[in-house]
Amino acid sequence: MGTNKQKAVRAYRGQIPSPGRPTVAWRRDRVRFWTAIARGDKTEDAAIAAGVSSPVAFRWFRHAGGVNPCLPSTVSGRYLSFEEREEIAIHHANGL
Repeated sequence: MGTNKQKAVRAYRGQIPSPGRPTVAWRRDRVRFWTAIARGDKTEDAAIAAGVSSPVAFRWFRHAGGVNPCLPSTVSGRYLSFEEREEIAIHHANGL
């Protein structure tokens, strides 16, 4: 496809953003997943409990070697939560 044709197609339909890899590695989801595994749930049931897809759950299980990585259920007060970071970003964008 020539450069001019690519430019024409892009001008017609706009830039198509790449979705990239989905953001699935949220800490709360992993904690819920490993809590379900510790209860004795199978990986697929733990995936449902954590709200993630089965392939993601199997990946987490495989990458951890089938052993719970002992994630604490809460993060220490040293770190900001996602909601706190978002609130700061909004205030910063509004010039507050």
